[in-house]
Amino acid sequence: MTPLILDSHIDIRWPDPPDWLGETAQCVDLPKLRAGGVGAAVFIAYVPQGPRDHAGHRAAAARASAMLAHIRARGAAEGVRFCASPEEAEAAFAARQPAVLAAVENGYAMGHDLGRLGEWRRQGAIYLTLTHDGHNALADSARPKKNLGDAEEEHGGLSALGRAAIAEMNRVGLMLDCAHVSKKAMLEACALSRAPVAVTHTAAAALNPHPRNLDDEQLEALRATGGIAQVTAVAAFLKPAPPNGAAQAGVSDLVDHVEHMIRRIGLDHVGISSDFDGGGGVQGWMHAGETPAVTLELIRRGYTAREIGLLWSGNFLRVWRQVLRLSVT
Repeated sequence: MTPLILDSHIDIRWPDPPDWLGETAQCVDLPKLRAGGVGAAVFIAYVPQGPRDHAGHRAAAARASAMLAHIRARGAAEGVRFCASPEEAEAAFAARQPAVLAAVENGYAMGHDLGRLGEWRRQGAIYLTLTHDGHNALADSARPKKNLGDAEEEHGGLSALGRAAIAEMNRVGLMLDCAHVSKKAMLEACALSRAPVAVTHTAAAALNPHPRNLDDEQLEALRATGGIAQVTAVAAFLKPAPPNGAAQAGVSDLVDHVEHMIRRIGLDHVGISSDFDGGGGVQGWMHAGETPAVTLELIRRGYTAREIGLLWSGNFLRVWRQVLRLSVT
């Protein structure tokens, strides 16, 4: 049986996104999803880091809310479903209808208002990426923004507000995503969270010591939460860039990172994502229509249908279910 293919991190153009129902210049649109057999796509309400004052936080919150509304509207198209639970996503797959899911990237959009976490969950968001590039009021980022005046560290990990935000995310059933988060903040978040932690777009630092990648200590902390690391198709994460050039990587390099994580923390804690339209795309998997190339590489390396299903969606759905089961709303 063909498994549900769930891509856990896809950006959208904002503002003025193109009509995704037809062919576009984007890596992901509905025709490409269908051509590639992608059954569920998590579209991201991404908010870039900006000034940490009242006006900046208010604008960021408005952007996140507007993007979530837009993503929900995508799921209202004929033959498509907006889904906010694992059961809904699986029902859409059974009905052969692509599932549209939503998430928020960058806790900067929360400002200092913990109530926004519950609002986003009610809008259908399934996770929050705690930071992006640049420190925010919740945590230190793996990549400080010097143009915003960031020091190498600001909080030494999580802030008091960040710790409160994680407790609230656990309460309302919003999955905690530690992509982009500094190592100290990520390890602290794993120790603090009552629910499994996800890292929705990353790779293995043991194979390429990029600041966005997870080292083996971080992978083991993630496993201890029952969580998941989603290896993503960003060439710079997968292979070092040559001098005076850009990193070049292919599907086999992505699966190398998947296999390292499986050896280190077990297959049940590893998944796959693209980061399409946010920098993702490697040779052989440059858009959603080419997704079967990843499955074929896994088959070539001897993975069974069951194992491939876990990597594409089963592990992510398990984590998501547990997050919701441990919530109190």
